[in-house]
Amino acid sequence: MLILVTAIIASINPLEFDSYLLHQAGTVFMLIALLVIMRKIGINFYSFCLYLLFLFIHIVGAHYLYSYVPYNEWFNSLFHFDLNQSMGWTRNMYDRFVHFAYGFLLYPLFYRCFQVWFPPAKPAALLFLVIQFVMATSLIYEFIEWWIAMGLSPEDAENYNGQQGDMWDAHKDMFLATVGAVLIGFIQLSKEKTLIQK
Repeated sequence: MLILVTAIIASINPLEFDSYLLHQAGTVFMLIALLVIMRKIGINFYSFCLYLLFLFIHIVGAHYLYSYVPYNEWFNSLFHFDLNQSMGWTRNMYDRFVHFAYGFLLYPLFYRCFQVWFPPAKPAALLFLVIQFVMATSLIYEFIEWWIAMGLSPEDAENYNGQQGDMWDAHKDMFLATVGAVLIGFIQLSKEKTLIQK
């Protein structure tokens, strides 16, 4: 319900409606995937909430074309703190945050899927399978984004891709998704080892 309300609100005067619809096609795909996984495999409440959190931040990003999410203004307003200036950022970093969140927030759901698909696999093997899956799907996403952008005008392609002039944008996005998966993966692995030792 929260995701539906967020999507409805985000659909009101997005910065660029065609690009917004392209981004929201991904949201629809992810919701269908979630329903299929819940029906066929089943996931815990923790994984479900993290998945919805990712969809929430993605929908917000889609409304602002990612490159124009006013997170710095929000930080200034709420905490009287200039995040961009303190971090030395000269570009809008919301898209980087979403790619990191892809690896970090969706790791538990991917882990659950691989547990079902490969029952004999040990936690360490599952960790590397999920990390590789995040890397591979990040690459596929960048390929799809590139393919779509090839059919758009240069201005529309920039709006959709949100490279902001960075020729290494895709590489950095994939790297951050991998970092997110590695970080939560090793946290989860260490927790599992602690529980086994107890």
